[in-house]
Amino acid sequence: MTTELNRVIDQVSREKGLEKENLIKTLEEAVKTAAKKKLGPNYDLEVSFNEEIGEIEVFEFKEVVEEVQDDHLEISLEEARKIDPECEVGDSLGIKMDTDEFGRIAAQSAKQVIMQRLREAERNIVFDDFKDRRGEIVHGIVQRFDKGSIIVNLGRTEAELPPKEQIPKESYKQGDRIRAYILDVRQYSRGPQIILSRTHPNFLSALFENEVPEISEGIVSIVQVAREPGSRAKIAVTSRDSDVDPVGACVGMKGTRVQAVVQELRGEKIDIVTWDPDAAKFICNALAPAEITRVIVDEDNRSMEVVVPDDQLSLAIGKKGQNVRLASRLSGWHLDVTSETEYNRSLKEAYESLLKIDGVGEKTALTLYQAGYRSFEEMAKADVSDLVQLKDIGEEKALKIIQSAQEQLKREEAEAAKKEAESSAEIGEGEEAAFSGQSSEGASGEIANEEG
Repeated sequence: MTTELNRVIDQVSREKGLEKENLIKTLEEAVKTAAKKKLGPNYDLEVSFNEEIGEIEVFEFKEVVEEVQDDHLEISLEEARKIDPECEVGDSLGIKMDTDEFGRIAAQSAKQVIMQRLREAERNIVFDDFKDRRGEIVHGIVQRFDKGSIIVNLGRTEAELPPKEQIPKESYKQGDRIRAYILDVRQYSRGPQIILSRTHPNFLSALFENEVPEISEGIVSIVQVAREPGSRAKIAVTSRDSDVDPVGACVGMKGTRVQAVVQELRGEKIDIVTWDPDAAKFICNALAPAEITRVIVDEDNRSMEVVVPDDQLSLAIGKKGQNVRLASRLSGWHLDVTSETEYNRSLKEAYESLLKIDGVGEKTALTLYQAGYRSFEEMAKADVSDLVQLKDIGEEKALKIIQSAQEQLKREEAEAAKKEAESSAEIGEGEEAAFSGQSSEGASGEIANEEG
């Protein structure tokens, strides 16, 4: 027959989601703690739950001895045989105690321990439930505000949306529904702390995964995301199926899919671009809608010089440099965007500088320019090992180019020093002449005064 205590254990197990065995163990430990508190530490006690009768049983163990020296831990053979006629000296005898003798204080202590253990068990369950859910989107209700953080009720527990993880200019009030990305789950003594984010790039990825079946099915993949939360974002996508357009899949019919994401992010503009293994082509896609005339790639420094038509420069750079900044983050390359007019001017200056080097003609100058060299000053610091890797440049020619560049650099520096010296001399002569004029004028004045 089910007893009252059995019913309570079953009910708490269902409501709190706790294992029945853990509850029983907690109850046994709580009663043992209460008994120790009431009786003192000098007792050998054992507590167990008897499921058949639905009671907590407390046994006091004493060693059977001829002569008792400690009443708490020993019992005489005569007294022991009244309980168990077959016991002998040296046996350990378990004597069932009356739990009622613990009194009100002991019962209160047991209740406190049970509640504490229940809270610990609940915290552990919450942590175990959320620790593997990092990267998921959760729904919650704004519960309250704490020092700029939004405390979100997730049902079984609360989560925190810190100020730095909130989208700028977004505002919520108590009771509002909110969606956020589980950024981190930490376990503390006071319980688990769940950190949410609405600014993380992966929040955008997760939103698209929820809206685009092709992403959740693995046909379309999100390669990279770059965001300036609340303002603009770029997302690079690719497809495993040549028949599936990754950009079209993310945009959806009449833009329904991307608009659902934009609406969730309160109007954040989203550029969806096709990822390409060719870095230069990918940059052209990432800088859309601007047209790209040419791209000069510097593999060693992971940088690119991007040339655009003059009327496309502001479009490529974007408001306050936002477009090129997001494209740079998306690709992982440093981008320098310039207009065709500026590029041609720089190209002309670079050619003229490189052509000053003995042995460098137009063809070699073009090769050097495409390799990233822009002046004879740079050539003077170049390494032979780098130049010999270029087309039509052998070791002997590379060495000659570097030597010629160094000689040209010396001539230019000498010429610059000469001009500076001449300029200083002219200034000195002018100051001396001015000083002499002032002295003469002063002397004439003195003579005039004397004559007067």
